[in-house]
Amino acid sequence: MTIFREDLMTGSHALITGGGTGIGYGCAEELGRLGAKVTLAARRPDVLEAAARRLRDQGIDAAWYELNIRDEEAVSAIFRLIIEERGLPDHLVNNAGGQFAAKADEISANGFRAVMDLNVQGTWQMSSYFASAHREAGAPGRIVNMVFAHIDAMEHFAHAAAARAAVVNLTKTLALEWSEHGILVNAVGPGPVMTEGIAQYDEAESGATRIDTLPVPRWGTPQDIGWLVTYLLSPAGDWITGSFIPIDGGAQLVGRRWSA
Repeated sequence: MTIFREDLMTGSHALITGGGTGIGYGCAEELGRLGAKVTLAARRPDVLEAAARRLRDQGIDAAWYELNIRDEEAVSAIFRLIIEERGLPDHLVNNAGGQFAAKADEISANGFRAVMDLNVQGTWQMSSYFASAHREAGAPGRIVNMVFAHIDAMEHFAHAAAARAAVVNLTKTLALEWSEHGILVNAVGPGPVMTEGIAQYDEAESGATRIDTLPVPRWGTPQDIGWLVTYLLSPAGDWITGSFIPIDGGAQLVGRRWSA
């Protein structure tokens, strides 16, 4: 099912990091169903290959590239290769990211650094090379950064909360500076979404014990997020930049029940 016109994204090209599973795959599938060419980039070739195959089985023009977004040389090289083989991406969805649950006094310096590098440095590097390619081509473009619905204090996620909040600020600053180049930059903040990755957390950390307290008492789905991302990348998003949009079933409205 889709809520959009079937050919809405025809002629566009979306690059999605972490697109092999979960929210990234949901975005790729929705954009591809609407006619976009989708390019997936992540670290696990087996997962990417399987995801691209599932997309192609639906008639979607899909390809994949192995990439560690923390590696600046790899990011630079992959942009050159994608542009050469698939053309300049019109859209970038910075979905790749990650964290682990731990009390603040249990997070090592290396652990904190790894989460910051992945979520902040990786997002910055992808965005920077995307914008550079668009400036060189004289073409407009759009970026959507995936963060958290809740970017306030988050018990057991000091590193991730800091990183995601940094990306929201980065989003706003880049939207301001890159507007002169026709590049729109927004952030989407998913709440409790049922994905493959949710299994790594216990019930308290994943929010499973609190789903029934939400104003919309159900898990979100990757398609829910895909619809919002599609809206932002479609012509409907032409006047939206520098925004942070939570999509969480109203989780923010129940406050600390979701942040602790």
